[in-house]
Amino acid sequence: MPSQRISVRVPRGLGRRLKQRSAQKGAPESEVVREALEAFLTPAPGRHSAYDLASELGLIGSAGKAPKDLSTNRKHFRGFGKSR
Repeated sequence: MPSQRISVRVPRGLGRRLKQRSAQKGAPESEVVREALEAFLTPAPGRHSAYDLASELGLIGSAGKAPKDLSTNRKHFRGFGKSR
């Protein structure tokens, strides 16, 4: 597998924690960093968007008697955000 070299600056405390984890695992720091990046950048299975979650909870379309054009018709925005 071809690899790419990168340089990253980390705060001292994080560097110390990396050294400790490396020593605990008996693995080079670079391997610990690769594993951490892989875990962070791999999408979690079953992760959904906010829309998907709201839809699953039945929140989409739950405003019963609201106008169908509520989010698109400018007349519904009159006075929005103004104090009364």
